[in-house]
Amino acid sequence: MSTAVVDTAVLKSEIRLFRREPGSLFWVLGFPTLLLAILGSIPSFREADPAFGGLRPVDGYVPVSVLLGLIMAGVQAMPQTLTGYRERGILRRMSTTPVRPAALLSAQMLLYGGAALGSALLVLTVGRLALSVRLPRQAFGYALALLLAVLAALALGAVICALSRSTKIAGAIGSAVFFPAMFCAGVWMPVQTMPDVLARSVGFTPFGAAAEALNQAAAGDWPGWDHLGVLVAWTVLLTAGAARWFRWE
Repeated sequence: MSTAVVDTAVLKSEIRLFRREPGSLFWVLGFPTLLLAILGSIPSFREADPAFGGLRPVDGYVPVSVLLGLIMAGVQAMPQTLTGYRERGILRRMSTTPVRPAALLSAQMLLYGGAALGSALLVLTVGRLALSVRLPRQAFGYALALLLAVLAALALGAVICALSRSTKIAGAIGSAVFFPAMFCAGVWMPVQTMPDVLARSVGFTPFGAAAEALNQAAAGDWPGWDHLGVLVAWTVLLTAGAARWFRWE
């Protein structure tokens, strides 16, 4: 059996297993959109606010909701799954079969990366149809920033998995990373409403840079190369760290 056929079979198997996890499906695909819908139901969030550059608060929370799906997929869901496979000896047993452990890792990244992108598309669709949120005016720049943010989130998840010997440790590290990541993404305070010093500091983090880039593209500007560069740098550094520290057993 060819390697490509085996890799495809692994991907299909992982997709079936993911579909059987209602918790992951909700938190990655459903919760970000639900949060946006709840915020959009607040009357004051549908009125223009000078703090948001004349936009409505609900408009400012669309990129935040998009990033929340990425954080859920990369930081919370994927490390738990991969660490669970290692903890139960699944990866060790796979080494004696034609299935390569690397195929499983690739399948997981494709699966959760696709889920994160699907979550982003759902947020944008519901925002447009239900809340009259304008679609990104710089579509290509938005797509580029979103793709780089997904890669950074998956690389961060790979590092968490590499450092975790058990699902409990993965959950603890994931939780420790999760809340700062949400803050940097703007869940409690969108980046455009932060004080200048705080906003500049947050811009050096992957999700803070992603929030800035998505906001710029949504407004019709090309995302700043400094923000895109921060995303690329974090992705490279985190990927290198994950490759160095990851163990299959």
